[in-house]
Amino acid sequence: MNIKTISGIFCIILCMTTAARAENGHQLWLRKGKANPVTIVCQGSSPILKNAVKELEAGWLGEPGSKLILSVGRDKRLKGDGFMLDSRGIHASTDKGILYGVYDLLRRQKTGESAKSVVSNPAYEYRLLNHWDNLDGSVERGYAGRSIFWRGDKDLAVTQNDRVLWQEYARACASVGINASVLNNVNASPRILDPEYLKRVKAIADILRPYGIKTFLSVNFSSPVRLGGLKTSDPLDKDVIRWWKVKTEEIYKLIPDFGGFLVKANSEGQPGPQDFGRTHADGANMMADVLKPYRGIVMWRAFVYSSQEKDRARQAYNEFMPLDGAFRDNVIIQVKNGPIDFQPREPFSPLFGAMKKTAVMPELQITQEYLGHSYQLAFLAPMWEECLKSDTYQEGKGSTVARCTDGSIFKYPYTAIAGVANTGLDLNWCGHPFAQANWYAFGRQAWDHTLTSEQIADEWTKLTFYNPDVAYGKSEKHGDWERGFLKPVKEMMLESREAVVNYSMPLGFHHIFSADDHYGPGPWFGPKSVRPDWTSVYYHQADTNGVGFNRTRSGSNAVSQYHEPLASQLNDVQTCPEKYLLWFHHLPWDFKLKSGKTLWDEICFHYDHGIQQVRGFQKTWDLTEPYVDKQRFLQVQNLLMRQTLDAQVWKDGCILYFQQFSRRPVPYDLERPVFGLEFIKKKRPILIFE
Repeated sequence: MNIKTISGIFCIILCMTTAARAENGHQLWLRKGKANPVTIVCQGSSPILKNAVKELEAGWLGEPGSKLILSVGRDKRLKGDGFMLDSRGIHASTDKGILYGVYDLLRRQKTGESAKSVVSNPAYEYRLLNHWDNLDGSVERGYAGRSIFWRGDKDLAVTQNDRVLWQEYARACASVGINASVLNNVNASPRILDPEYLKRVKAIADILRPYGIKTFLSVNFSSPVRLGGLKTSDPLDKDVIRWWKVKTEEIYKLIPDFGGFLVKANSEGQPGPQDFGRTHADGANMMADVLKPYRGIVMWRAFVYSSQEKDRARQAYNEFMPLDGAFRDNVIIQVKNGPIDFQPREPFSPLFGAMKKTAVMPELQITQEYLGHSYQLAFLAPMWEECLKSDTYQEGKGSTVARCTDGSIFKYPYTAIAGVANTGLDLNWCGHPFAQANWYAFGRQAWDHTLTSEQIADEWTKLTFYNPDVAYGKSEKHGDWERGFLKPVKEMMLESREAVVNYSMPLGFHHIFSADDHYGPGPWFGPKSVRPDWTSVYYHQADTNGVGFNRTRSGSNAVSQYHEPLASQLNDVQTCPEKYLLWFHHLPWDFKLKSGKTLWDEICFHYDHGIQQVRGFQKTWDLTEPYVDKQRFLQVQNLLMRQTLDAQVWKDGCILYFQQFSRRPVPYDLERPVFGLEFIKKKRPILIFE
């Protein structure tokens, strides 16, 4: 054997070793490891149960040679697709329950949690991902590459690569309890209902089904006209009703377990029943009636606003509350977590709990449209926990948003929760390695909203970064890893969303982004050529007297949409939580906060604290280098560098802009601005890396 041959073999071995150590993130929290042999007795046969057995055999980390029984049967302790774990195995009322139990058991083995005497039931019946994917392959508010479902008009053929990707996606969803997917954008093209597209929908549904995932579609309300050639889309027109019946029958022949429709109507230029003098209930009920024979549901979005409403935050409540009780029982009103639009921090929407006769479902945003896209670390579980655990007081103390929507208080025929997905064709699915945690967190909170953000961060970090070849807790280096990686990274994650709020929109500021891209500061955006509520100045209303949107009883009276005692608490500047202060109050710059600082100084300190937090994240991450693979270490390190620059631009731009109105100095114990205001406006250094 000559030197060249030996050298070549060495290079191959070296490359294989490096590849084995490399982590590109594609396996998400389901990283492969060395499994122990296990005997499985499965009392039943179905594609879902076959996947459950396959997962157990590939991932068992328990005692080698153990025997597990998977049994399906009724049990009064189980709700829906819930499951039980005990020393004998897994029991559930449905095949899907067995699959969820398998994933839960394997997760517990990897994270060191007990699997003895576990009873776990889902909080919501439908736990959906809403994909804002367009048929041309682009993704609205997507920051991780192009669509995993669509490539464009001329490329509808289903490839083997498609099937593999969809199977991997389905497996990831099922592993955290997600059981439904809406495959296309709420700003829907009528073409999604064209037979050629429906064939591809069927192919996707066939891949998702063995993982317990039901397929839904967003539909365009004017489809009878734009696709069917009718003269109207009036929901009370007989020909329109007939068209929807025929189209729905066509869908169910292809996909017998099709879930139903998601509809965005009379919002942001989308067509709807109001175009014909009808109500949201008229439109939703027509679709609900055609879906009813197939047990399908309609998810009707409450994201509506008109230019006539002086306070956009009031619009959805004013439009939907008069219709409470007018909707069919298979209609669910889908409500964004806050009354504006997925802001870094909002109070919860007052529709939660207020609509007592109509099913209401929360809509959360997993993709980081307003929280740094795929460039910034922002773990969103604390934001969703904040919303779901907020008390509406609608049925007395303890009437949380979660309990008002999960069927605990109001016995809705159907319950659901949705998350706007952050998946794309990027190799790691989500762009930022830590953005994967938000997909994971949504699934876990949708299944069990009593989980804390800390619990979820602990799980995800162990599953995503710990050595998969060694069962958690058995490594000799476990203690070092926990101190050197797990603890500091969890703390960084749990602090990250608040850091984004601090350096972008503290104390109740909202919607002061740059125009269109929703990335970077733009509190100065306020051209007269667009409607007021599409500008930043509409939301902060800064002047020399003060800043903030007056939504008290002396202002827009948005506080009246909340139940007492919350309405009065928010109305009173002394009792309003300071995190919502400028959301509900227009206050003078010298207003004294609980810290003793003036409002102006407190604003400055929050912006400065935000950038200090991100600098701290850089230090934290740099110290983790010995415990993480090089590929992901360098990627996160570079992204945190960019996030620090982003935070600097946010801080400088906002402080210098608002200083024009406050006419007060930046507190002298804070760092001076690095960038000038006009430079930020013109050059957008926040995009320096693009």
